[in-house]
Amino acid sequence: MSEPVVPSEAGTAPDPVDPARVVAQQRAELDRLREQAATSAVVERAKGMVMALTGCSADAAGETLLQRAKAARRTLLEECWITLGLPSPDRSGTDGSPGRAAGSAAAGLPDADLPEVSSAPDDVADALSRLGRALVHVDTPRALARCLLEHLGRDLGADSVMICTRRPGGDLELTGHAGIDERTAARWGRVPPFSGLAVLDALRTGEPRWLEDGAEGGGRYPLTGEPPGRWLSQAWLPLPAGDGSGVCVGVLRGRPGAFTPRDRAHLRGVARLCAGRLRTFPARAAPSAGASPDAVRALFAALPVPALLLTPLHGASGEAEDFRIDAATAQAAAVLGDTGGDPAGRRLREFWPDLRDTPVGQGCLEAPATGETYESEPFAHQEVADGVTRLSTYSVRVTRLADAMLVTWVRHASSDRQEQRLADLQRLGNLGWANWNLPLREASWSSQVFTILDRDPADGPVPLPGLADLAVPDDRSALGQAVEHLIREGRPVDLPFRVRGTLGVRHLRLVAEAVADIHGTPVEVHGVMQDLTARRRAELALVESEQAILTQHDVLQAERTLVARLQNALLPLPEREVNLAGLRVEVAYLPAQAGIHVGGDWFSAIELPDGDALFVVGDVAGHGVDAVATMAQLRFTAKGMVITGSSLTGALARLNTLLLHSRDTHGTATMVLARYRPAERRLLWAQAGHTPPLLLRDGEVTYLRRPSGMLLGATGAPPFEEAECRLEPGDRVLLYTDGLVERPPENIDVGLARLAGAVEAHPGDEPGSLGTLLDAMLEDERRDDVCVLDIRVPRERDQR
Repeated sequence: MSEPVVPSEAGTAPDPVDPARVVAQQRAELDRLREQAATSAVVERAKGMVMALTGCSADAAGETLLQRAKAARRTLLEECWITLGLPSPDRSGTDGSPGRAAGSAAAGLPDADLPEVSSAPDDVADALSRLGRALVHVDTPRALARCLLEHLGRDLGADSVMICTRRPGGDLELTGHAGIDERTAARWGRVPPFSGLAVLDALRTGEPRWLEDGAEGGGRYPLTGEPPGRWLSQAWLPLPAGDGSGVCVGVLRGRPGAFTPRDRAHLRGVARLCAGRLRTFPARAAPSAGASPDAVRALFAALPVPALLLTPLHGASGEAEDFRIDAATAQAAAVLGDTGGDPAGRRLREFWPDLRDTPVGQGCLEAPATGETYESEPFAHQEVADGVTRLSTYSVRVTRLADAMLVTWVRHASSDRQEQRLADLQRLGNLGWANWNLPLREASWSSQVFTILDRDPADGPVPLPGLADLAVPDDRSALGQAVEHLIREGRPVDLPFRVRGTLGVRHLRLVAEAVADIHGTPVEVHGVMQDLTARRRAELALVESEQAILTQHDVLQAERTLVARLQNALLPLPEREVNLAGLRVEVAYLPAQAGIHVGGDWFSAIELPDGDALFVVGDVAGHGVDAVATMAQLRFTAKGMVITGSSLTGALARLNTLLLHSRDTHGTATMVLARYRPAERRLLWAQAGHTPPLLLRDGEVTYLRRPSGMLLGATGAPPFEEAECRLEPGDRVLLYTDGLVERPPENIDVGLARLAGAVEAHPGDEPGSLGTLLDAMLEDERRDDVCVLDIRVPRERDQR
């Protein structure tokens, strides 16, 4: 390794610097060889990892590492550290077959097994390359922390670095640190997993935690016994450890400030490199079982949150009946209501006899059973502070630690609850608050106002004079004038207006008032913005519905008037009783009182050319114009066929055919036809699905037996038969429609019996007696039309 000695020229003296230079070169060469050997060891370990993951040869594994390093713009050493940070390849399935990693394709290491390829800035890449070379000389977590601080202190301004490891029991251990004193390191030496630690949150979620605001970070994640303003910005980055437990690296700075995207990319790269270095460290010896009680109590004395360490006390059944308090923080003693000092050594039931009904008792029973951490819902707790009783809100977290239980309380501040309630109120009411400072020209809005106005919060609030520009053109003038009066005169505003956004036109309401200075000049405006779109749409829909109902009512009323006039024209009613073929005939037609439709009930009473009399009563199904048209068609056709010589049954058969084959009407109808022969006083009648005629003779009421006959329009060839009844002087016959006897939902037989009883009770023979009968039958509101033919055979004395 030495250079050849060159003979000196004659007369010259040997150079005294040459031996020193040779020694320096030899030392540099020795350092180079050592670094090369260490680097080669790292490369060989990484190649072995790739071979185990893919099953390829050593040469192929080396080529794979080179290709991936080139693709990711990393050095080979960086790629080796990252590869060594992967999960162990010797895991196998439960059946002895190779696990997922070992079963990968041999063509190359899959992307799913290595970190994703990302392009970092050149300065970050250079810094990571330097760190990768430096990690070769790191052999302990403590040395790793010092290396990281030297690296990150120069590049990111880091003041301290902490490496915390989560052990199988769930507690944290500080395995490496740099930049903190030994007192702080002792406090962090062993930390129970109580809530409020950013490092635990990062390990639980597997995502980094960036605390860039000292006040906000200290409120959400109070550090263990540290002063509030010591570390104003923190980054906690989780990474997998070699023994399967979780490791988190904390980078702490004494100054506030955000971690820029470059900083975050740098720190994520550092975490990947550290994972590989940590995996190559020798396995740590298992900690001794059990810790000193004094050390545990000293630790709990430093915790800033209410916390208890409990040991279950089992009864004869094997279930936990009570819990012994082994250690407690001062805040926990206050929650327990103990004013007599440290509650350590006492039983939990001394403070809560009904332990099972408390959140702590429920958590202590559920956490061992499920093996998971128990977290309760917020609950109210009455406590005494400075001699004053007050009601506070807490939630409880219970974690199992080997054979013990760690209980921590999280107190919910009243301001937090009020802010949450305000946020819920704004969300549920779809409203938000807004504030404008007029002299400073500053504005602040709640998040709900940005949502209501469909505006990106990054664009900031709109100045008060510019609020009118958001409205649709038709509303800008009114809104602008209202805002101007508010700014100049302090006149309150309560005005609806519309805006157009991605969801269309929205109906909003602005309610605002001004706050004036001592001179009466408005200096500040407080307002509320509410989205009334849903209510406005409901109002418009209601108005449209009401308008449609009114329009429909007017149309139906006009139709009723038209149909009534048409019916009166087609079905004229005689003003008094008439004489037909020696019979006294009284007619009554009463339209329905319920609804606005006119029905299809009708009658006909005429004297035929041969001196006989024809009586017809019919009822067309349905109401309105169609029913009246069908009624007119049947009425005139029936009269025409009987006048021209058709029999009663023949007329019914032809009317049935007419309904079946008519293009204009496809309904059905019932009908009764009766022909009276005065010479023989014989009443011939036929019916089509109609109620039977009623006969009153000598004070006794009977219904004539109905001959066969089906309602018209129901079938193609229904059978119809005639029946005959010989009338006697004094007889009374009623032909009627079903509106006289039907009262839904009762059976029609009840109505027929009621009609028979009314006729017996009102047998009057004088003119107008039909009206008395109808009054007795139709006491309630009429739901259907009523048509009645009252036919009387005069007594012999009346004929004389």
